[in-house]
Amino acid sequence: VQLQASGGGLVQAGGSLRLSCAASGRTFIGYDMGWFRQAPGKEREFVAGIRYSGGSTYYANSAKGRFTISRDNAKDTVYLQMNSLKPEDTAVYYCAAGPPKYSTVVTTPRGYDYWGQGTLVTVSS
Repeated sequence: VQLQASGGGLVQAGGSLRLSCAASGRTFIGYDMGWFRQAPGKEREFVAGIRYSGGSTYYANSAKGRFTISRDNAKDTVYLQMNSLKPEDTAVYYCAAGPPKYSTVVTTPRGYDYWGQGTLVTVSS
């Protein structure tokens, strides 16, 4: 699976962005999808995930109530709607695809086999 993330940019605190991740190459619907982020000097961390069917979503505590993950299996695309952005949300955001090995979405990077190139989100105060 090839993944192409887009939608990052510079936004003021309190603003919104929608990230997109377009998949190609294999059957998109067969994969759980996740969004991760990595700030300078920090480890990559889980942000949100969605089951292959789209029936279940999972969020990091930092994202709950502000971010929404969704997928359009007809368009082979997963989205991350980010509202009420904070300066601490500044990071490179990565989308990832992984096989649904367990009963829930995996929240660690090693649970994902395919990664997009990342898109930079900068939130100014």
